[in-house]
Amino acid sequence: MGLLFLVLLSPLSCVLGLPFYNGFYYSNGLHGRTLGNGYGEGLFNGVKLVVETTEESLFSHQGASVTLPCHYHYEPALASPRHVRIKWWKLSENGTPEQDVLVAIGQRHRSFGDYQGRVQLRQDKEQEVSLELRDLRLEDSGRYRCEVIDGLEDESGLVELELRGVVFPYQPREGRYQLNFHEAQQVCQEQDAVVATFEQLFRAWEEGLDWCNAGWLQDASVQYPIVLPRQPCGGLGLAPGVRSYGQRHHRLHRYDVFCFAAALKGRVYYLENPEKLTLLEAREACQEDGAQISTVGQLFAAWKFRGLDRCDAGWLADGSARYPIIHPRPNCGPPEPGVRTFGFPDPNTRYGVYCYHQH
Repeated sequence: MGLLFLVLLSPLSCVLGLPFYNGFYYSNGLHGRTLGNGYGEGLFNGVKLVVETTEESLFSHQGASVTLPCHYHYEPALASPRHVRIKWWKLSENGTPEQDVLVAIGQRHRSFGDYQGRVQLRQDKEQEVSLELRDLRLEDSGRYRCEVIDGLEDESGLVELELRGVVFPYQPREGRYQLNFHEAQQVCQEQDAVVATFEQLFRAWEEGLDWCNAGWLQDASVQYPIVLPRQPCGGLGLAPGVRSYGQRHHRLHRYDVFCFAAALKGRVYYLENPEKLTLLEAREACQEDGAQISTVGQLFAAWKFRGLDRCDAGWLADGSARYPIIHPRPNCGPPEPGVRTFGFPDPNTRYGVYCYHQH
């Protein structure tokens, strides 16, 4: 009996010595390699499996559909097709967990989590395994991996998806430095936005964003962008750049927040009304016009991507009053383009209103 157990155990120990991943054991000597964004290759039995995606980032906007390209082939080409398994997933970024998106074997597909009902495998051409993603959301922005698994061999390529958007600083009615990290996430969501990543803030700084109040970012760090160095903002001796306080405690520390709003699918407009309105009247007026009162994120996106330019202060959903300026002019605020704010006036004060209509 002992001899039989030893015979049975010997092959099992060989298997246990192999790396186990995605439901398969891999040979250490034959396992392929990824050659960076957009390309992967591996060798088995003298045949090379190659996976190709795009090396350029894809740009889209909230609510749109996009196809993340992915193709594979063999070198040399095979005479007959092989059965492969396909897996798409979203990589971990800024502390968010890795997310499975879709797996497929032949005609059987399965999608996961928030991607259910929004993704499908596009196979218009032979050996095409592109991912079609519909109704894009802010949190869909990031890096995706396309993996092709052939027996014990797997190869993959990366696709980066970016939603066009605008970064804006935000502080609540209570004033400066009132938000812990969780509250910062909540207020951005209420403005039809998400907490900005460092990459998004850095890009905004490159485009001229200059703000002396520190704010939360998606990785729970606290930073602020300075274009024109000055004494209250890190001192005159520091070069322009994004200043960092590093990681802060999620609950104990309080700052402002930098939000990121994606380009709009709908339209923001100033409601022409013969009389100015209180906040309550402004909400009702937008509803009567078949719309809803605009959020701060929607107003910033309309200013950035639709060229909204209006020198009339109007109510927004959070109870603030603001107006967007593309072409600075007398009596319309500072000499730079931007979204001007009147803060959070008494709700009974009378202003115009900015409405948002979903297409």
